[in-house]
Amino acid sequence: MDIKNNKNQIIIEDIKDFKLSHIFDCGQCFRWNREKDGSYTGVVKNKVINVEQDGSTVVFNNIGIEDYSIINDYFDLNTDYSEIKMLVNTDEIMDEAIKFGDGIRILNQDEWETMISFMISANNRIPMIKKVIENLSTSFGEYICNYRGRDYYSFPTTEQLAEAPVERIQECKAGFRSPRIKEAANRFLTEKDIIYDLKNKSYDEGLVYLKTYTGIGDKVANCILLFSMRQFDTFPVDVWVRRVMQTLYVGNDTKDADIRKFAENKFGKLSGYAQQYLFYYARENGIGTKTTEKSTI
Repeated sequence: MDIKNNKNQIIIEDIKDFKLSHIFDCGQCFRWNREKDGSYTGVVKNKVINVEQDGSTVVFNNIGIEDYSIINDYFDLNTDYSEIKMLVNTDEIMDEAIKFGDGIRILNQDEWETMISFMISANNRIPMIKKVIENLSTSFGEYICNYRGRDYYSFPTTEQLAEAPVERIQECKAGFRSPRIKEAANRFLTEKDIIYDLKNKSYDEGLVYLKTYTGIGDKVANCILLFSMRQFDTFPVDVWVRRVMQTLYVGNDTKDADIRKFAENKFGKLSGYAQQYLFYYARENGIGTKTTEKSTI
């Protein structure tokens, strides 16, 4: 990679294994939106960042070189994805999935924001998940700036949501999840150190602990572990992963827990990467269903 700085821009040339639509549309994040010009704008560490790509050149707008560490960490730029692809490419199915989503990178997201985001995601559709998160940020977060004619706000802190009345959280369209969000915020106030240390614990320890939170089951816990705690040996099973696995790997009546065990045995420490390739491949191609609807996770 060749990194350059140009007036509140960071330009990276000759970047490999990086494609915006693959990264932002593979179900791992909810605060990035596609612009009319094909770029994406989102919020990372209370900074509004716009990302555009032309071939192997990626431009990060509205961020200076002094904050390069933010994008380097968030976009996992130090990881060699060519090696990961080689290791998880265990059969013809994975070969096809990897080719289809060859630009996927697993983002390094904040634990608190990821926990609440995936609690909201349970039995929900992507447009509504994004809307609830936007409503919470606008209602309880801090104003950051106006960018391209749109106001942006930080994701609310633990304290801000802990202090918020449940009724106001419900007004953000969080529905039955509202008291769970409030409860999680109150627990997080005293257990923050435990949460942020889970990346240093085993996968099993993290899974057991997260499931003590109301509203966090196997799927949500596995998503939190994978997308914010660097636990790459997990394999979250949602509707699209279930469909691709039941269609291409296991029987139609195979339960989610058994699908996860099958995948973890097959892909080992890299199960999370395999899950992302399979999720994107299944959803974009409507595998296992006659519809190609892309909004449910």
